[in-house]
Amino acid sequence: MRIPILTYHAVNIAGNDYANNDHVAFAADLRLIDELGLRIVPLHWVVDQLLGTADRDLSRCVALTCDDGSDFDYFDLEHPVHGPQRSLFNCLMDFAYERGFEAQPALHLTAFVIASAEARAALDRACLVGRDWMRDSWWRPALASARMAIENHSFDHNHAAIPLPGIGGMPRGSFAAVDNHERADAEIAAAARAIDAVIAPHRTTLFCYPFSQTNEYLCREYFPNHLAEHGMRAAFGDGAEPVTPTSDRWNLPRYICGHHWKSPEQLRAILRDGTA
Repeated sequence: MRIPILTYHAVNIAGNDYANNDHVAFAADLRLIDELGLRIVPLHWVVDQLLGTADRDLSRCVALTCDDGSDFDYFDLEHPVHGPQRSLFNCLMDFAYERGFEAQPALHLTAFVIASAEARAALDRACLVGRDWMRDSWWRPALASARMAIENHSFDHNHAAIPLPGIGGMPRGSFAAVDNHERADAEIAAAARAIDAVIAPHRTTLFCYPFSQTNEYLCREYFPNHLAEHGMRAAFGDGAEPVTPTSDRWNLPRYICGHHWKSPEQLRAILRDGTA
């Protein structure tokens, strides 16, 4: 098993070209993956294989994820500067209709979302344009499509823009500050409960570190030793390498669009090396 996991941020819209718009990049990358003869598979298949709970042929496969859970993940929206934006979900469906669903029968995208409605509203005001574009109204329709999963991206991202103080005196602005049980429970287990309440009977089982930041406490103590509390099967960071049988279950690597690659040529090299 050697599987690159590619990550997009739908709020990354600084223009309408590949290098400055994750929607444009995502649409192009779907076609590149297909043209290279690679298979797109659900992220949870990768975790199943890693944990030995399933035995699938995952040779020459890629998994797709997106972070933060803005409405741009699911809805087409009019960006105030850069105009109409096709959502990541609709880019996925455009590709499926263009190539035929049989071309990529397991086509799938995993969205890591922020649990707290209050935190999402604060982030919408501070980091977007205050148009209520970080809602949970699309989570259930996304799941119902069978082409998207909704997973855990923490309670409030411990983002510096959150106006409330962090739990237990935790400083805002870095997820590495989640370094004890009280803070981890508030950011991870409480997030799972909140998201699960919206998407029931579905439930979250995968976690993604905000800012891709973690620490020894989370990787070596909280996640492996408190499974019954948080319910997570694996956690993801960045790492810029493919997932292999020896990857750390609690800090699985991903490649991030705009950071680890900025052009189709750079992604082609990642996919060539990552699936070899």
